[in-house]
Amino acid sequence: MWLRRSRFALLILTAFLHSGCAQMQSMGAADTLTKLLTNQLGVTSNQAMGGVGSILSLAKERLPGMDFTALSTLIPGSESLMKTARDLGAVTGPVGDRAGLTSAFSRLGMGSEMVPKFTQIMSDFVGKAGGEPARNLLATAVQ
Repeated sequence: MWLRRSRFALLILTAFLHSGCAQMQSMGAADTLTKLLTNQLGVTSNQAMGGVGSILSLAKERLPGMDFTALSTLIPGSESLMKTARDLGAVTGPVGDRAGLTSAFSRLGMGSEMVPKFTQIMSDFVGKAGGEPARNLLATAVQ
């Protein structure tokens, strides 16, 4: 049953990707997401990139490969953001779970209250390009 839902979500995401890619290009790729985070949350650029990279690292660990690929396609520069999280020392191994994500944020100088704030902004961002299925994938990854 879960596999059937996952495939259905992937099909819907694929359909949205075709229309979403043009929208994402006009949004200015990953820079737009990090600017949203810095402007709305008052974090530094490094904190924004490291936080997004940490969340994506957790998503990569927790989502099936095709689901993560669909999600990461909606955030241009995903691999680079995950590398930045490692380079900044936020992600030092597997993130594992919500507690590991909180620890990654702590290593970036942010408190645990920032995790849901980042998640909400990222959810809105991917939702604009991939709709509700994309939001659900992200939510599944960070539960």
